[in-house]
Amino acid sequence: MSRRLIIGTRGSRLALWQAEWAKAALRRRLSEVEVDLKVIRTSGDRDQTTPLGQLGGRGVFTKEIERALLAGEVDVAVHSLKDLPTDLPEGLALGAVSPREDCRDALIARTASSFAALPQGGRVGTGSLRRRALLLHVRPDLRMQDLRGNLDTRLRKLETEGLDAIVLAVAGLARMGWADRITERLPFSVCLPDAGQGAIGIEVRADDSEALRAVSVLNDVDTRCSVTAERALLKALGGGCQVPIGAWGRVEDGRLKLDAVIASVDGKRLIRDGAEGAREGPEEVGQGLAERLLQQGAEEILRGG
Repeated sequence: MSRRLIIGTRGSRLALWQAEWAKAALRRRLSEVEVDLKVIRTSGDRDQTTPLGQLGGRGVFTKEIERALLAGEVDVAVHSLKDLPTDLPEGLALGAVSPREDCRDALIARTASSFAALPQGGRVGTGSLRRRALLLHVRPDLRMQDLRGNLDTRLRKLETEGLDAIVLAVAGLARMGWADRITERLPFSVCLPDAGQGAIGIEVRADDSEALRAVSVLNDVDTRCSVTAERALLKALGGGCQVPIGAWGRVEDGRLKLDAVIASVDGKRLIRDGAEGAREGPEEVGQGLAERLLQQGAEEILRGG
């Protein structure tokens, strides 16, 4: 196929890294395809002070790019998959999911050697209700401070705002070459990741068969299976950035395994469970685990009770 594809992306350093990865991978696999980037400013980029939960949660970093995709201004949208709502706009499809980077959360401490070693009452910066709740469940003494901004901005705030630590995604730090800043990769027993964390989502118009065929070369089957289960669970629970929900799917020995957690914002209530099933049915695994969590009391947490 001989065609020019325009990739829509945010303008942050991490977003551009991800878009450049997709561009290079497409050109490497499809030498006849010309690929260009178009930077699109999203509402989440324009407002970097309001907490994400108040700003609208999932979608604040993707809506404007999706509008450009639907309008035909771009042909492909590259997102951090964790930012992409589980319900896509009519006419759009998830064309591919990249191989997954380490999906754990990273603690970057100013002086402490680990999460356990943070001082009593230490100040920890994070813009994620999920990270806040899960860390408070283990360390209720900690004082959480909302943290917004691009990756480099948040790293800088560790020093300028007198924080003892911040928590970011390992994947973003690794992609930017900043993994050496990580004090501790938080274990899954403490912090289950956001649905889709560590994966790049490639979105296209559902009726654009050429673009769908082109981006299919970027798809990683096991990652897609894992994140499909995670996103099915999130959708079944009806959660977004306003409710602390973590999910970790992976394919092991040919089987799909999924762990999930839902917590109250203050971390005092927490329900965690796991499931496994056939890798050919990730939606069923995710939906089934969501139903089990609801039976164990997740509905009350979702209502804010």
